[in-house]
Amino acid sequence: MTTTETIRAAAPYLRSWVEFQAAHRRVPGVQVAIRSGDELVLSAAVGVADASAAVPLTTGHLFRIASHSKTFTATAVLQLVESGRMRLDDAIADLVPELAGSAVAAVTVRELLGHQSGVLRDGEDADFWTMKEPFPDRDALLAAVLRAGRVHARNEHFKYSNIGYSLVGLAIEAVTGTSYAAHVRTAVLEPLGLRATGAEYDPARAGEYAAGHSGLLFGETTRETLGHIDTRAMAAATGFYSTAEDLAEYGAAHFLGDDRLLTDDSKRIMQRLESVVTAYGTEVGRYGVGMGLWTVGDRNLVGHSGGYPGHITLTLIDPVGKLVVSVLTNAIDGPAEDLAVGLVKLIDVALKPRAEVAPPPADPPPLGSFTGRFASLWGVVDVAEVGGRLVLVRPTATDPLPTVEELEVVDATTLRVAAQPSFGPAGELIPLERDAAGRIVSLRLGGVTSRPIDDYRRRRTGFPGNA
Repeated sequence: MTTTETIRAAAPYLRSWVEFQAAHRRVPGVQVAIRSGDELVLSAAVGVADASAAVPLTTGHLFRIASHSKTFTATAVLQLVESGRMRLDDAIADLVPELAGSAVAAVTVRELLGHQSGVLRDGEDADFWTMKEPFPDRDALLAAVLRAGRVHARNEHFKYSNIGYSLVGLAIEAVTGTSYAAHVRTAVLEPLGLRATGAEYDPARAGEYAAGHSGLLFGETTRETLGHIDTRAMAAATGFYSTAEDLAEYGAAHFLGDDRLLTDDSKRIMQRLESVVTAYGTEVGRYGVGMGLWTVGDRNLVGHSGGYPGHITLTLIDPVGKLVVSVLTNAIDGPAEDLAVGLVKLIDVALKPRAEVAPPPADPPPLGSFTGRFASLWGVVDVAEVGGRLVLVRPTATDPLPTVEELEVVDATTLRVAAQPSFGPAGELIPLERDAAGRIVSLRLGGVTSRPIDDYRRRRTGFPGNA
């Protein structure tokens, strides 16, 4: 099978894994899209758009994607650079004259895009992030920068700055003579047909947005529902809304060889390493020019996360391997990064076996007849079909990869865990019990019986020692 065919075949399990993770981690809703090459191989929504009203989440619900906005801003800048209307080494005061003579006047567009400007992050009063006050307008933004804009010298430290990106938004407006939102709509969104994406909250589409939700704190079991507010002059840093499907399409425009938005030369500027971010002696991240950088297995990924009150999101792009994984969650403690990185790892498990296994017997049973989700007192295990193979996955794990084990088919009622150095049952047989219809009603992994989850729930009362 081709890479895309393999990922497409694994998509049902990938969706099931996300659904289980969301339920296990009590996330209200998750929207996910996976694109391989030219194909959207998975688009799914699990959970609810609004927990207080029990509204089911759909793939069409809009999410606030916050700092994803920075990639759109950087893309718009590189387009203007390509057309000769802006330079990456332009000083911000040359584009925003109100900053002339200020402590940040000489900061360049490139330094702002790469968070090397030394500009303060959100301002001295940033309670707009708690939705207690409005985001700043243009005048308030400039006043904040003129009053206390410089924290570090240029290129002294990596310093993530929403204020810095907001200044780039003002520069785009100065160069184009139109609003930031209007320019990115015509220059970035319309060429890709992104109808579910915009630079700022749109009240006319209020009914389409997924609600945000507060975190679960101090053992709480309920969440507060959060609405949406306009980010005003900070839209270039954090205003965007979108869907996972639209972000998968947008991510594909950053594949090398795709010329819909940028040349490969410009994409390489955005995607190459600019900063290794080390805090207190520990690397905490990597950043390019408008994109974060990740390494997952053998993949070098680019993309961006987003944190808006009640929404945590992440889109990962492999510009060489032509893969996009976008995960949007509607809770302020949503595990978007864990889910997106976990999906990349499971995709790579489907594409490449982790160990050699014995060939199946002659005329083997269909692999699908072995799959399922099983539980015991010691947790949950999945037998999943990926890449034309069977693997064992423990779906409660934050990182699925260390739990993945290759399985061998011995016969219709027996599997074997691949032989590997192990603290667990590697190399051992997994006996299966089937009912008259051929469905698996139990399996013994490491000698411990697990059953389909619903059956286990019915049986799990009455353990010895219970009162």
